[in-house]
Amino acid sequence: MKKRRICFKYLFVIGTLVFHVKANLVTAQQLSVKARNGAVVSIDKYASQVGVGIMKKGGNAIDAAVATAFALAVTHPFAGNIGGGGFMLIRLASGEEIGIDYREMAPALATPEMFLKPDGSVDIEKSNFGYLVAGVPGTVKGLETAWQKYGKLPWRTLLQPAIELAENGCYLNKYDAKSLALNKQNLARYPETRKIFFKPDGNTYATEDLLIQKDLAATLKAIARRGSKTFYRGRIANKIVKDFQANGGILTKEDLKNYEVKIRKPIKHNFQGYEVIGMPLPSSGGIAIAEMLNILQQVGLNKETPLDPENLHVLIETMRYVFLDRTRYLGDEDFVEVPVNKLLSEQHAAVIAKKINKEKATLSESLYQNVSVHDENMETTHFSVIDKEGNIVSNTYTLEEAFGSKAVVKGLGFLLNNEMHDFNINPNQANIQGGLGTNPNGIAPKKRMLSSMAPTLVLKAGKPYLITGSPGGRTILNTVLQMVLATTTYKLSLEEAMKLPRLSHHWMPDLVYIEKGLWDNQIIKALEDKGHKFAEVEFLGDLHSIRVNPETGEYEAVADPRRAGWAEGY
Repeated sequence: MKKRRICFKYLFVIGTLVFHVKANLVTAQQLSVKARNGAVVSIDKYASQVGVGIMKKGGNAIDAAVATAFALAVTHPFAGNIGGGGFMLIRLASGEEIGIDYREMAPALATPEMFLKPDGSVDIEKSNFGYLVAGVPGTVKGLETAWQKYGKLPWRTLLQPAIELAENGCYLNKYDAKSLALNKQNLARYPETRKIFFKPDGNTYATEDLLIQKDLAATLKAIARRGSKTFYRGRIANKIVKDFQANGGILTKEDLKNYEVKIRKPIKHNFQGYEVIGMPLPSSGGIAIAEMLNILQQVGLNKETPLDPENLHVLIETMRYVFLDRTRYLGDEDFVEVPVNKLLSEQHAAVIAKKINKEKATLSESLYQNVSVHDENMETTHFSVIDKEGNIVSNTYTLEEAFGSKAVVKGLGFLLNNEMHDFNINPNQANIQGGLGTNPNGIAPKKRMLSSMAPTLVLKAGKPYLITGSPGGRTILNTVLQMVLATTTYKLSLEEAMKLPRLSHHWMPDLVYIEKGLWDNQIIKALEDKGHKFAEVEFLGDLHSIRVNPETGEYEAVADPRRAGWAEGY
Protein backbone atom coordinates (compact mmCIF):
# COMPACT_ATOMS: atom_id res chain seq x y z
CA MET A 1 0.00 0.00 0.00
CA LYS A 2 2.84 2.40 0.81
CA LYS A 3 4.46 1.89 -2.62
CA ARG A 4 1.08 2.43 -4.25
CA ARG A 5 0.59 5.74 -2.44
CA ILE A 6 4.05 6.97 -3.47
CA CYS A 7 3.22 6.10 -7.08
CA PHE A 8 0.04 8.15 -6.96
CA LYS A 9 1.95 11.06 -5.41
CA TYR A 10 4.30 11.17 -8.42
CA LEU A 11 1.33 10.93 -10.79
CA PHE A 12 -0.12 14.01 -9.09
CA VAL A 13 3.07 16.01 -9.70
CA ILE A 14 3.27 14.98 -13.38
CA GLY A 15 -0.43 15.64 -13.91
CA THR A 16 -0.31 19.13 -12.49
CA LEU A 17 2.65 20.04 -14.69
CA VAL A 18 0.69 18.92 -17.76
CA PHE A 19 -2.30 20.92 -16.56
CA HIS A 20 -0.18 24.03 -16.05
CA VAL A 21 1.17 23.89 -19.61
CA LYS A 22 -2.26 23.17 -21.09
CA ALA A 23 -3.92 25.99 -19.17
CA ASN A 24 -1.37 28.62 -20.15
CA LEU A 25 -1.94 27.88 -23.82
CA VAL A 26 -5.54 29.06 -23.46
CA THR A 27 -4.98 32.76 -22.87
CA ALA A 28 -2.47 35.20 -21.42
CA GLN A 29 -3.14 35.55 -17.71
CA GLN A 30 -1.46 36.89 -14.61
CA LEU A 31 -2.15 33.80 -12.60
CA SER A 32 -0.39 34.66 -9.38
CA VAL A 33 1.02 37.55 -7.41
CA LYS A 34 2.53 38.02 -3.98
CA ALA A 35 1.73 41.17 -2.07
CA ARG A 36 1.96 42.85 1.32
CA ASN A 37 -0.61 45.66 1.15
CA GLY A 38 -3.57 44.24 -0.69
CA ALA A 39 -4.70 41.83 -3.39
CA VAL A 40 -7.70 41.10 -5.59
CA VAL A 41 -8.14 38.01 -7.75
CA SER A 42 -11.02 37.61 -10.20
CA ILE A 43 -11.76 36.27 -13.66
CA ASP A 44 -10.97 39.62 -15.27
CA LYS A 45 -7.85 41.79 -15.52
CA TYR A 46 -9.77 45.07 -15.51
CA ALA A 47 -11.79 44.17 -12.42
CA SER A 48 -8.82 42.96 -10.38
CA GLN A 49 -6.88 46.11 -11.24
CA VAL A 50 -9.86 48.28 -10.33
CA GLY A 51 -10.07 46.66 -6.90
CA VAL A 52 -6.39 47.15 -6.14
CA GLY A 53 -6.58 50.71 -7.45
CA ILE A 54 -9.31 51.48 -4.94
CA MET A 55 -7.14 50.18 -2.09
CA LYS A 56 -4.25 52.31 -3.30
CA LYS A 57 -6.58 55.33 -2.96
CA GLY A 58 -7.15 54.48 0.70
CA GLY A 59 -10.12 52.17 0.37
CA ASN A 60 -10.48 48.97 2.37
CA ALA A 61 -11.30 45.45 1.20
CA ILE A 62 -15.03 46.18 1.21
CA ASP A 63 -14.57 49.26 -0.99
CA ALA A 64 -12.39 47.20 -3.31
CA ALA A 65 -14.98 44.41 -3.46
CA VAL A 66 -17.78 46.82 -4.35
CA ALA A 67 -15.69 48.46 -7.09
CA THR A 68 -14.59 45.07 -8.42
CA ALA A 69 -18.19 43.84 -8.58
CA PHE A 70 -19.38 46.89 -10.49
CA ALA A 71 -16.42 46.57 -12.87
CA LEU A 72 -17.29 42.93 -13.57
CA ALA A 73 -20.83 44.02 -14.44
CA VAL A 74 -19.21 45.83 -17.37
CA THR A 75 -16.30 43.61 -18.36
CA HIS A 76 -17.74 40.15 -17.65
CA PRO A 77 -21.41 40.26 -18.74
CA PHE A 78 -21.40 36.45 -18.83
CA ALA A 79 -21.94 36.51 -15.02
CA GLY A 80 -20.90 39.86 -13.57
CA ASN A 81 -24.02 41.88 -13.06
CA ILE A 82 -26.27 44.54 -11.63
CA GLY A 83 -29.30 42.54 -12.74
CA GLY A 84 -28.63 39.48 -10.59
CA GLY A 85 -27.61 38.74 -7.03
CA GLY A 86 -25.29 36.83 -4.76
CA PHE A 87 -23.50 36.60 -1.43
CA MET A 88 -20.67 38.56 0.16
CA LEU A 89 -18.81 37.09 3.12
CA ILE A 90 -16.76 39.58 5.15
CA ARG A 91 -14.35 39.25 8.04
CA LEU A 92 -13.10 42.53 9.44
CA ALA A 93 -9.66 42.96 10.99
CA SER A 94 -11.51 43.46 14.29
CA GLY A 95 -12.71 39.85 14.09
CA GLU A 96 -16.33 40.66 13.18
CA GLU A 97 -17.79 38.24 10.62
CA ILE A 98 -20.69 39.20 8.36
CA GLY A 99 -22.71 37.48 5.67
CA ILE A 100 -24.48 39.80 3.23
CA ASP A 101 -27.28 38.00 1.42
CA TYR A 102 -28.27 39.87 -1.73
CA ARG A 103 -29.80 36.85 -3.42
CA GLU A 104 -32.68 37.55 -5.79
CA MET A 105 -36.27 37.15 -4.59
CA ALA A 106 -39.32 35.78 -6.37
CA PRO A 107 -41.82 38.47 -7.44
CA ALA A 108 -45.01 38.69 -5.39
CA LEU A 109 -47.05 37.28 -8.30
CA ALA A 110 -44.88 34.15 -8.58
CA THR A 111 -46.63 30.78 -8.20
CA PRO A 112 -45.36 27.18 -7.92
CA GLU A 113 -46.96 26.34 -11.29
CA MET A 114 -45.84 29.45 -13.22
CA PHE A 115 -43.56 27.53 -15.59
CA LEU A 116 -45.91 24.62 -16.28
CA LYS A 117 -47.88 23.98 -19.46
CA PRO A 118 -51.54 22.93 -19.27
CA ASP A 119 -50.44 19.29 -19.48
CA GLY A 120 -48.26 19.72 -16.37
CA SER A 121 -44.92 19.63 -18.17
CA VAL A 122 -42.31 22.40 -17.84
CA ASP A 123 -42.33 25.15 -20.46
CA ILE A 124 -38.64 25.17 -21.36
CA GLU A 125 -38.88 28.50 -23.19
CA LYS A 126 -40.48 30.41 -20.31
CA SER A 127 -38.27 28.84 -17.66
CA ASN A 128 -35.03 29.77 -19.42
CA PHE A 129 -35.40 32.99 -21.38
CA GLY A 130 -36.95 36.42 -21.14
CA TYR A 131 -38.74 38.32 -18.42
CA LEU A 132 -40.94 35.79 -16.61
CA VAL A 133 -37.90 33.85 -15.36
CA ALA A 134 -36.21 36.91 -13.80
CA GLY A 135 -36.15 37.30 -10.02
CA VAL A 136 -35.97 40.68 -8.28
CA PRO A 137 -32.29 41.77 -8.64
CA GLY A 138 -30.28 42.19 -5.45
CA THR A 139 -26.78 43.22 -6.54
CA VAL A 140 -27.09 47.01 -6.47
CA LYS A 141 -28.66 47.12 -3.02
CA GLY A 142 -26.35 44.39 -1.73
CA LEU A 143 -23.20 46.24 -2.77
CA GLU A 144 -24.54 49.50 -1.40
CA THR A 145 -25.34 47.84 1.93
CA ALA A 146 -21.80 46.48 2.20
CA TRP A 147 -20.39 49.93 1.47
CA GLN A 148 -22.75 51.76 3.84
CA LYS A 149 -21.88 49.51 6.75
CA TYR A 150 -18.20 48.83 6.18
CA GLY A 151 -16.76 51.00 3.37
CA LYS A 152 -14.55 54.10 3.63
CA LEU A 153 -14.36 55.90 0.29
CA PRO A 154 -17.20 57.91 -1.32
CA TRP A 155 -19.79 55.84 -3.19
CA ARG A 156 -19.15 57.65 -6.48
CA THR A 157 -15.45 56.82 -6.27
CA LEU A 158 -16.26 53.12 -6.21
CA LEU A 159 -18.45 53.28 -9.32
CA GLN A 160 -16.27 55.61 -11.39
CA PRO A 161 -13.95 52.90 -12.78
CA ALA A 162 -16.94 50.84 -13.97
CA ILE A 163 -18.51 53.94 -15.53
CA GLU A 164 -15.32 54.67 -17.45
CA LEU A 165 -15.01 51.05 -18.62
CA ALA A 166 -18.58 51.11 -19.92
CA GLU A 167 -18.30 54.54 -21.53
CA ASN A 168 -14.85 54.21 -23.09
CA GLY A 169 -14.96 50.48 -23.69
CA CYS A 170 -13.05 47.38 -22.62
CA TYR A 171 -11.28 44.80 -24.75
CA LEU A 172 -12.77 41.33 -24.56
CA ASN A 173 -10.61 38.44 -23.45
CA LYS A 174 -10.80 35.03 -25.12
CA TYR A 175 -13.14 33.59 -22.57
CA ASP A 176 -15.80 36.32 -22.75
CA ALA A 177 -15.58 36.48 -26.56
CA LYS A 178 -16.03 32.72 -26.81
CA SER A 179 -18.98 32.87 -24.40
CA LEU A 180 -20.71 35.48 -26.58
CA ALA A 181 -20.19 33.33 -29.66
CA LEU A 182 -21.48 30.18 -27.96
CA ASN A 183 -24.62 31.99 -26.81
CA LYS A 184 -25.13 33.96 -30.02
CA GLN A 185 -28.39 32.28 -31.04
CA ASN A 186 -30.15 32.91 -27.73
CA LEU A 187 -28.74 36.40 -27.25
CA ALA A 188 -30.08 37.30 -30.70
CA ARG A 189 -33.65 36.77 -29.45
CA TYR A 190 -33.75 40.28 -27.98
CA PRO A 191 -33.23 43.51 -29.99
CA GLU A 192 -31.77 45.37 -26.99
CA THR A 193 -29.27 42.58 -26.42
CA ARG A 194 -28.29 42.53 -30.09
CA LYS A 195 -27.72 46.29 -29.96
CA ILE A 196 -25.04 45.89 -27.28
CA PHE A 197 -23.27 42.61 -27.96
CA PHE A 198 -23.49 42.31 -31.77
CA LYS A 199 -21.49 44.12 -34.42
CA PRO A 200 -23.14 45.62 -37.53
CA ASP A 201 -22.23 42.50 -39.53
CA GLY A 202 -24.39 40.37 -37.23
CA ASN A 203 -21.56 38.69 -35.36
CA THR A 204 -20.88 38.96 -31.66
CA TYR A 205 -17.81 40.86 -30.48
CA ALA A 206 -14.62 38.82 -30.69
CA THR A 207 -11.35 38.61 -28.76
CA GLU A 208 -9.63 42.00 -28.43
CA ASP A 209 -12.67 43.83 -29.83
CA LEU A 210 -13.56 47.01 -27.95
CA LEU A 211 -16.95 46.65 -26.24
CA ILE A 212 -18.56 50.03 -25.50
CA GLN A 213 -21.77 50.13 -23.41
CA LYS A 214 -23.17 53.67 -23.33
CA ASP A 215 -26.56 52.73 -21.86
CA LEU A 216 -24.93 50.82 -19.01
CA ALA A 217 -22.59 53.77 -18.39
CA ALA A 218 -25.62 56.06 -18.02
CA THR A 219 -27.27 53.60 -15.62
CA LEU A 220 -24.13 53.38 -13.50
CA LYS A 221 -23.85 57.18 -13.44
CA ALA A 222 -27.41 57.41 -12.10
CA ILE A 223 -26.62 54.82 -9.42
CA ALA A 224 -23.44 56.72 -8.54
CA ARG A 225 -25.42 59.94 -8.08
CA ARG A 226 -28.53 58.66 -6.36
CA GLY A 227 -27.55 55.30 -4.88
CA SER A 228 -29.71 52.19 -5.01
CA LYS A 229 -32.95 54.12 -4.51
CA THR A 230 -33.03 55.06 -8.21
CA PHE A 231 -32.77 51.35 -9.08
CA TYR A 232 -35.47 50.22 -6.66
CA ARG A 233 -37.79 53.25 -6.39
CA GLY A 234 -36.81 55.92 -8.90
CA ARG A 235 -36.39 56.48 -12.63
CA ILE A 236 -34.45 53.28 -13.27
CA ALA A 237 -37.07 51.27 -11.38
CA ASN A 238 -39.81 52.79 -13.56
CA LYS A 239 -37.96 51.81 -16.73
CA ILE A 240 -37.36 48.27 -15.46
CA VAL A 241 -41.04 47.74 -14.66
CA LYS A 242 -42.18 49.25 -17.96
CA ASP A 243 -39.95 46.83 -19.86
CA PHE A 244 -41.22 43.87 -17.83
CA GLN A 245 -44.83 44.83 -18.52
CA ALA A 246 -44.12 45.09 -22.24
CA ASN A 247 -42.53 41.66 -22.38
CA GLY A 248 -44.68 39.33 -20.30
CA GLY A 249 -42.89 39.68 -16.98
CA ILE A 250 -44.57 39.81 -13.56
CA LEU A 251 -42.13 42.02 -11.65
CA THR A 252 -43.79 45.18 -10.29
CA LYS A 253 -42.78 48.47 -8.67
CA GLU A 254 -43.72 46.98 -5.31
CA ASP A 255 -41.35 44.05 -5.89
CA LEU A 256 -38.44 46.42 -6.41
CA LYS A 257 -39.49 48.70 -3.56
CA ASN A 258 -39.82 45.77 -1.14
CA TYR A 259 -36.54 44.05 -1.99
CA GLU A 260 -34.47 43.45 1.16
CA VAL A 261 -30.81 42.72 1.72
CA LYS A 262 -30.32 40.35 4.64
CA ILE A 263 -27.39 40.55 7.04
CA ARG A 264 -26.89 36.98 8.21
CA LYS A 265 -24.69 35.24 10.76
CA PRO A 266 -22.13 33.09 8.95
CA ILE A 267 -21.81 29.33 9.45
CA LYS A 268 -18.61 28.68 11.41
CA HIS A 269 -16.97 25.44 12.49
CA ASN A 270 -13.59 23.93 13.34
CA PHE A 271 -11.72 21.54 11.09
CA GLN A 272 -8.32 20.11 11.99
CA GLY A 273 -7.27 23.24 13.86
CA TYR A 274 -8.68 25.69 11.30
CA GLU A 275 -11.86 27.78 11.48
CA VAL A 276 -13.96 27.53 8.31
CA ILE A 277 -16.52 30.29 7.71
CA GLY A 278 -19.32 30.03 5.12
CA MET A 279 -22.64 31.60 4.14
CA PRO A 280 -25.87 30.39 5.75
CA LEU A 281 -29.11 29.69 3.89
CA PRO A 282 -30.32 30.39 1.28
CA SER A 283 -26.74 29.60 0.28
CA SER A 284 -26.28 25.88 0.77
CA GLY A 285 -22.51 26.40 0.75
CA GLY A 286 -21.84 26.97 4.43
CA ILE A 287 -23.96 24.08 5.66
CA ALA A 288 -22.97 21.53 3.01
CA ILE A 289 -19.22 22.20 3.23
CA ALA A 290 -19.31 22.10 7.03
CA GLU A 291 -21.24 18.83 6.93
CA MET A 292 -18.77 17.27 4.49
CA LEU A 293 -15.77 18.39 6.54
CA ASN A 294 -17.38 16.97 9.69
CA ILE A 295 -17.85 13.60 8.01
CA LEU A 296 -14.33 13.52 6.59
CA GLN A 297 -12.95 14.36 10.01
CA GLN A 298 -14.81 11.33 11.40
CA VAL A 299 -13.72 8.96 8.63
CA GLY A 300 -10.12 10.17 8.42
CA LEU A 301 -7.95 10.73 5.36
CA ASN A 302 -4.41 9.80 4.39
CA LYS A 303 -2.82 13.25 4.73
CA GLU A 304 0.21 12.50 2.55
CA THR A 305 -1.39 11.86 -0.84
CA PRO A 306 -4.39 13.87 -2.09
CA LEU A 307 -5.01 11.55 -5.05
CA ASP A 308 -4.89 8.29 -3.12
CA PRO A 309 -7.96 6.38 -4.44
CA GLU A 310 -8.89 5.44 -0.86
CA ASN A 311 -9.16 9.15 -0.03
CA LEU A 312 -11.06 9.90 -3.23
CA HIS A 313 -13.53 7.09 -2.61
CA VAL A 314 -14.36 8.44 0.85
CA LEU A 315 -14.63 11.94 -0.61
CA ILE A 316 -17.11 10.82 -3.27
CA GLU A 317 -19.21 8.92 -0.74
CA THR A 318 -19.29 11.97 1.54
CA MET A 319 -20.47 14.14 -1.36
CA ARG A 320 -23.18 11.60 -2.16
CA TYR A 321 -24.70 11.64 1.33
CA VAL A 322 -24.47 15.41 1.83
CA PHE A 323 -26.09 16.17 -1.52
CA LEU A 324 -28.97 13.91 -0.52
CA ASP A 325 -29.35 15.99 2.65
CA ARG A 326 -29.12 19.19 0.60
CA THR A 327 -31.94 18.12 -1.70
CA ARG A 328 -34.11 16.72 1.07
CA TYR A 329 -33.86 19.58 3.57
CA LEU A 330 -32.43 22.87 2.29
CA GLY A 331 -34.31 25.96 1.16
CA ASP A 332 -34.93 29.57 2.18
CA GLU A 333 -35.06 29.34 5.98
CA ASP A 334 -37.42 32.33 6.07
CA PHE A 335 -40.00 30.06 4.40
CA VAL A 336 -39.20 26.47 5.36
CA GLU A 337 -38.01 24.80 8.54
CA VAL A 338 -34.50 23.42 8.11
CA PRO A 339 -32.80 21.18 10.73
CA VAL A 340 -29.54 23.14 10.57
CA ASN A 341 -28.28 22.13 14.02
CA LYS A 342 -28.85 18.47 13.24
CA LEU A 343 -27.06 18.68 9.87
CA LEU A 344 -24.05 20.38 11.47
CA SER A 345 -23.82 18.08 14.47
CA GLU A 346 -21.04 15.60 15.14
CA GLN A 347 -23.70 12.98 15.78
CA HIS A 348 -25.12 13.37 12.26
CA ALA A 349 -21.61 13.21 10.78
CA ALA A 350 -20.90 10.05 12.77
CA VAL A 351 -24.07 8.36 11.49
CA ILE A 352 -23.09 9.05 7.87
CA ALA A 353 -19.45 8.12 8.46
CA LYS A 354 -20.54 4.69 9.70
CA LYS A 355 -22.63 4.17 6.56
CA ILE A 356 -19.68 4.71 4.23
CA ASN A 357 -18.35 1.41 2.94
CA LYS A 358 -14.64 1.94 2.28
CA GLU A 359 -14.54 -0.93 -0.21
CA LYS A 360 -17.62 -0.28 -2.31
CA ALA A 361 -19.58 2.64 -3.78
CA THR A 362 -23.11 3.15 -2.51
CA LEU A 363 -25.89 3.12 -5.11
CA SER A 364 -27.50 6.56 -4.98
CA GLU A 365 -30.81 5.03 -5.99
CA SER A 366 -30.81 3.00 -2.77
CA LEU A 367 -30.83 6.25 -0.76
CA TYR A 368 -33.75 7.81 -2.62
CA GLN A 369 -36.49 8.92 -0.23
CA ASN A 370 -39.27 11.10 -1.63
CA VAL A 371 -37.10 13.88 -3.01
CA SER A 372 -36.99 15.60 -6.38
CA VAL A 373 -33.82 16.90 -8.00
CA HIS A 374 -33.23 20.08 -10.00
CA ASP A 375 -30.26 21.25 -12.00
CA GLU A 376 -28.22 24.39 -11.36
CA ASN A 377 -26.18 26.09 -14.02
CA MET A 378 -22.44 26.57 -14.12
CA GLU A 379 -22.34 30.27 -14.99
CA THR A 380 -21.41 32.37 -11.98
CA THR A 381 -18.30 34.33 -10.99
CA HIS A 382 -16.25 34.68 -7.83
CA PHE A 383 -13.56 37.05 -6.56
CA SER A 384 -11.46 37.35 -3.39
CA VAL A 385 -10.06 40.47 -1.69
CA ILE A 386 -7.70 41.33 1.18
CA ASP A 387 -6.39 44.73 2.31
CA LYS A 388 -3.33 45.75 4.33
CA GLU A 389 -5.27 45.82 7.63
CA GLY A 390 -6.37 42.22 7.17
CA ASN A 391 -10.02 42.85 6.23
CA ILE A 392 -11.07 40.05 3.88
CA VAL A 393 -13.94 39.55 1.44
CA SER A 394 -15.16 36.51 -0.46
CA ASN A 395 -17.87 37.37 -3.00
CA THR A 396 -19.81 35.14 -5.38
CA TYR A 397 -22.61 36.50 -7.57
CA THR A 398 -24.50 35.41 -10.66
CA LEU A 399 -27.13 35.89 -13.34
CA GLU A 400 -27.83 32.11 -13.11
CA GLU A 401 -27.16 30.94 -16.69
CA ALA A 402 -24.65 32.48 -19.11
CA PHE A 403 -25.86 36.06 -19.72
CA GLY A 404 -28.87 35.32 -17.51
CA SER A 405 -32.23 35.48 -19.26
CA LYS A 406 -30.44 36.87 -22.36
CA ALA A 407 -32.70 39.97 -22.18
CA VAL A 408 -31.22 43.45 -21.69
CA VAL A 409 -33.56 46.01 -20.09
CA LYS A 410 -34.49 48.60 -22.71
CA GLY A 411 -32.39 51.75 -22.46
CA LEU A 412 -30.55 50.62 -19.31
CA GLY A 413 -27.88 48.36 -20.78
CA PHE A 414 -27.86 45.51 -18.24
CA LEU A 415 -28.88 41.87 -18.49
CA LEU A 416 -31.62 40.33 -16.39
CA ASN A 417 -31.09 37.17 -14.38
CA ASN A 418 -33.02 33.96 -15.01
CA GLU A 419 -32.76 33.02 -11.36
CA MET A 420 -36.33 31.72 -10.98
CA HIS A 421 -34.98 28.68 -12.80
CA ASP A 422 -32.96 27.92 -9.65
CA PHE A 423 -36.10 26.93 -7.78
CA ASN A 424 -37.48 23.42 -8.18
CA ILE A 425 -39.78 24.61 -10.94
CA ASN A 426 -41.95 21.51 -11.28
CA PRO A 427 -44.02 20.90 -8.13
CA ASN A 428 -45.52 17.83 -9.80
CA GLN A 429 -42.20 16.08 -10.46
CA ALA A 430 -42.34 12.46 -9.36
CA ASN A 431 -39.42 10.60 -7.85
CA ILE A 432 -38.14 7.27 -9.17
CA GLN A 433 -40.50 5.43 -6.85
CA GLY A 434 -43.47 7.16 -8.48
CA GLY A 435 -44.42 9.46 -5.59
CA LEU A 436 -44.33 13.24 -5.32
CA GLY A 437 -41.13 14.59 -3.83
CA THR A 438 -40.66 17.02 -1.00
CA ASN A 439 -39.96 20.52 -2.28
CA PRO A 440 -38.24 22.82 0.24
CA ASN A 441 -36.94 24.85 -2.70
CA GLY A 442 -40.29 25.29 -4.41
CA ILE A 443 -41.42 28.66 -5.80
CA ALA A 444 -43.23 31.05 -3.45
CA PRO A 445 -43.79 34.84 -3.54
CA LYS A 446 -40.86 36.84 -2.09
CA LYS A 447 -38.88 33.65 -1.46
CA ARG A 448 -35.15 33.35 -2.21
CA MET A 449 -34.09 30.41 -4.32
CA LEU A 450 -31.62 27.93 -2.83
CA SER A 451 -28.09 28.52 -4.08
CA SER A 452 -24.86 26.55 -4.29
CA MET A 453 -22.76 29.71 -4.19
CA ALA A 454 -20.25 29.19 -1.41
CA PRO A 455 -17.97 32.13 -0.63
CA THR A 456 -15.65 30.74 2.04
CA LEU A 457 -13.05 32.03 4.49
CA VAL A 458 -10.57 29.97 6.50
CA LEU A 459 -8.74 31.19 9.60
CA LYS A 460 -5.65 29.76 11.28
CA ALA A 461 -4.95 30.73 14.89
CA GLY A 462 -7.65 33.38 14.55
CA LYS A 463 -6.01 35.08 11.55
CA PRO A 464 -6.92 35.05 7.83
CA TYR A 465 -5.53 32.01 6.06
CA LEU A 466 -7.63 31.37 2.92
CA ILE A 467 -10.20 33.33 0.89
CA THR A 468 -11.92 31.22 -1.74
CA GLY A 469 -15.08 30.45 -3.70
CA SER A 470 -16.11 29.35 -7.19
CA PRO A 471 -18.75 29.27 -9.90
CA GLY A 472 -20.09 25.94 -11.11
CA GLY A 473 -23.69 25.32 -10.04
CA ARG A 474 -23.92 22.32 -7.74
CA THR A 475 -20.23 21.58 -8.37
CA ILE A 476 -19.33 24.71 -6.38
CA LEU A 477 -19.70 22.95 -3.04
CA ASN A 478 -17.33 20.14 -3.98
CA THR A 479 -14.86 22.46 -5.71
CA VAL A 480 -14.54 24.70 -2.66
CA LEU A 481 -14.35 21.65 -0.39
CA GLN A 482 -11.38 20.33 -2.36
CA MET A 483 -9.58 23.68 -2.11
CA VAL A 484 -10.06 23.72 1.66
CA LEU A 485 -8.76 20.15 1.96
CA ALA A 486 -5.80 20.85 -0.33
CA THR A 487 -4.59 23.83 1.70
CA THR A 488 -5.34 22.45 5.17
CA THR A 489 -5.26 18.63 5.29
CA TYR A 490 -2.68 18.22 2.51
CA LYS A 491 -0.70 21.41 3.25
CA LEU A 492 -0.31 22.28 -0.44
CA SER A 493 0.66 25.74 -1.59
CA LEU A 494 -2.14 27.68 -3.26
CA GLU A 495 -0.62 27.16 -6.71
CA GLU A 496 -0.33 23.40 -6.11
CA ALA A 497 -3.89 23.27 -4.82
CA MET A 498 -5.16 25.16 -7.88
CA LYS A 499 -3.57 22.65 -10.26
CA LEU A 500 -4.96 19.60 -8.46
CA PRO A 501 -7.52 17.85 -10.72
CA ARG A 502 -11.08 17.98 -9.38
CA LEU A 503 -14.09 15.72 -9.20
CA SER A 504 -17.70 16.15 -8.15
CA HIS A 505 -20.63 13.91 -7.20
CA HIS A 506 -24.16 15.23 -6.57
CA TRP A 507 -25.99 12.10 -5.35
CA MET A 508 -28.20 12.14 -8.45
CA PRO A 509 -27.38 11.39 -11.19
CA ASP A 510 -25.12 8.68 -9.82
CA LEU A 511 -21.99 9.83 -11.66
CA VAL A 512 -18.60 11.19 -10.67
CA TYR A 513 -17.76 14.18 -12.85
CA ILE A 514 -14.05 14.53 -13.59
CA GLU A 515 -12.03 17.07 -15.55
CA LYS A 516 -11.17 15.84 -19.01
CA GLY A 517 -7.55 14.93 -19.59
CA LEU A 518 -6.36 15.66 -16.05
CA TRP A 519 -6.84 12.34 -14.30
CA ASP A 520 -4.50 9.36 -14.44
CA ASN A 521 -6.10 6.15 -15.73
CA GLN A 522 -4.73 4.12 -12.80
CA ILE A 523 -6.63 6.30 -10.33
CA ILE A 524 -9.87 6.08 -12.31
CA LYS A 525 -9.49 2.30 -12.66
CA ALA A 526 -9.01 1.94 -8.90
CA LEU A 527 -12.23 3.88 -8.30
CA GLU A 528 -14.14 2.01 -11.00
CA ASP A 529 -13.18 -1.21 -9.23
CA LYS A 530 -15.08 0.13 -6.21
CA GLY A 531 -18.18 0.70 -8.36
CA HIS A 532 -17.94 4.38 -9.27
CA LYS A 533 -19.08 5.56 -12.71
CA PHE A 534 -17.51 8.57 -14.41
CA ALA A 535 -18.42 11.37 -16.80
CA GLU A 536 -15.91 13.86 -18.19
CA VAL A 537 -16.39 17.62 -18.27
CA GLU A 538 -14.07 20.33 -19.56
CA PHE A 539 -13.37 21.77 -16.12
CA LEU A 540 -14.82 22.12 -12.63
CA GLY A 541 -14.94 25.51 -10.99
CA ASP A 542 -12.97 28.72 -11.15
CA LEU A 543 -11.34 29.13 -7.73
CA HIS A 544 -9.88 32.64 -7.61
CA SER A 545 -8.30 32.53 -4.16
CA ILE A 546 -5.94 34.25 -1.74
CA ARG A 547 -3.82 32.53 0.90
CA VAL A 548 -2.01 34.33 3.70
CA ASN A 549 1.33 32.77 4.54
CA PRO A 550 1.06 32.13 8.29
CA GLU A 551 4.83 32.47 8.75
CA THR A 552 5.58 35.61 6.71
CA GLY A 553 2.16 37.26 6.51
CA GLU A 554 2.61 37.62 2.74
CA TYR A 555 -0.49 37.48 0.53
CA GLU A 556 -0.45 34.82 -2.17
CA ALA A 557 -3.19 35.55 -4.73
CA VAL A 558 -3.75 32.92 -7.42
CA ALA A 559 -6.21 32.96 -10.33
CA ASP A 560 -7.63 29.66 -11.49
CA PRO A 561 -6.38 29.02 -15.06
CA ARG A 562 -9.37 26.90 -16.06
CA ARG A 563 -11.36 29.78 -17.63
CA ALA A 564 -9.67 33.16 -17.41
CA GLY A 565 -8.27 35.03 -14.46
CA TRP A 566 -6.09 37.79 -13.13
CA ALA A 567 -4.36 38.18 -9.78
CA GLU A 568 -3.42 41.74 -8.85
CA GLY A 569 -1.65 43.00 -5.73
CA TYR A 570 0.72 45.60 -4.36
